[in-house]
Amino acid sequence: MTQAADLVLTNGRVHTPDGTASAVAVRNGEIVRIGKSEEISFLVGIETREIDLQNRMLLPGFIDAHTHLDVLGQQQQEADLSDCDSPEACLDRLDDRRAETEGWIVGFGYDESRWDGEYLTRDQLDTVSTERPVVAFREDLHTASVNSVVFDRYGKEMPPEDIDTANGEPTGVIVEEALTVLRKKRQPEPEQLREFLLAAQEYAHSKGVTAVHDMVRNSHAPRVYRELDLAGKLTLRVRLNYWADHLDAVLETGLRTNHGSDRVEMGAIKRYADGSIGARTARLSEPYADGDGRGEWVLPPEGIADLVGHVDSAGLQCAIHAIGDEAIEQVLDAYDGTNCDRHRIEHAEMLTPALIDRLAESDHVVSVQPNFLKWARADGLYDKRLGPERRRRTNQLRSLSEAGAQLAFGSDCMPLDPLFGIEQAVTAPEPTQRLDVTDAIDAYTRGGAIAGFAADQRGTIERGKQADFVALDGSPWETEAISDLAVELTIVGGEIVYGNC
Repeated sequence: MTQAADLVLTNGRVHTPDGTASAVAVRNGEIVRIGKSEEISFLVGIETREIDLQNRMLLPGFIDAHTHLDVLGQQQQEADLSDCDSPEACLDRLDDRRAETEGWIVGFGYDESRWDGEYLTRDQLDTVSTERPVVAFREDLHTASVNSVVFDRYGKEMPPEDIDTANGEPTGVIVEEALTVLRKKRQPEPEQLREFLLAAQEYAHSKGVTAVHDMVRNSHAPRVYRELDLAGKLTLRVRLNYWADHLDAVLETGLRTNHGSDRVEMGAIKRYADGSIGARTARLSEPYADGDGRGEWVLPPEGIADLVGHVDSAGLQCAIHAIGDEAIEQVLDAYDGTNCDRHRIEHAEMLTPALIDRLAESDHVVSVQPNFLKWARADGLYDKRLGPERRRRTNQLRSLSEAGAQLAFGSDCMPLDPLFGIEQAVTAPEPTQRLDVTDAIDAYTRGGAIAGFAADQRGTIERGKQADFVALDGSPWETEAISDLAVELTIVGGEIVYGNC
């Protein structure tokens, strides 16, 4: 006698590698049958939960291959500056936050390209408070604006080269390692971080995300994730990519890439090679169009080579952040001759034809953020930073895909929203950047699974794979306004974690 399913989803449009079915049956967290609704009805038993999808689109659960969930959780509680279209709007939000809390006054997500392209300044933030630290993080987290209190208390601990000045005085803008000082000063304790991660988990599920590759640095996050897993409260699948500062501890404790539970596993060792285009710290081969210099080495080439060699010899996966073309080239040079078949390069925004060919010929994963294409439009941020010609060569997703490179899509939490990222990829301004809907969804599902050595477990709707799904109220293939589609149901391992169809 055939055992009944735990969950049966019927009357939907189920996106599978072979086409579209209408129903899926799940048992013990795995997909056991796919087909037409009438073909699966025999698996409905007394205790089976049956959900009529009412023609909704069912996709594999989204896998966000580059997140910072501790920061995302904080964003749910601190001032949200992401939609502010003027400095005054940012200051108003920060002032509201000042009235709500004690101690630090913090906002996340401002983007100066929404107004006249100027960062927030120390003088502006001093209007919020001259007694308490005020910090406004730019969306990319490679730049922040701070008030005078921050400089008075912590300025001497910051590298001078990462503090912007005018006439010998700090403007309030800091970048890269200067931000590390602030992160250490504001390190949340485990109980507070637990609340941040639970808030981020809820938000991620509301966007259809069932698995993340989380970048953890100077954080109790690995401990808290495992405690949530043991308590049965972790509904996301989390792959932990540890900052290189943790490498000695990783080796001493015997952690290994891909080891863990079905909810928390060890991923890669992560490090920055350079910064960001928005902060003018991405390392370019030619100077910025709107500023002096070619960007920074956060880790110089010899340091990149040493780190990669150490990580690779330990049998661990490596994930190096490289945005500028010179940084990408140095990371690929370091990856040459390594043993791991799936090292990662994070972002890879400024590519040359030669670099695209190298990535396509390698087994490395190109972990990219399609939402960054919002800055690649004419007259946008990248036009200002790079000029029109180089702006057109950023984020060449189609060129990478057609050359045969392995793409994995992530958000970097800017914002965490796969449908927004897919829309940016599908409507990108340049042919070399633009993907079709199927390829974009594949990069946000199967691509993340491949990056995490889990393509046999998740990333597509196939028999024997984990029952991770997202149901949408419409089809991404039938509208250009993909980000307007509503996530109505998110399922992880056969359990509903968001929505109630």
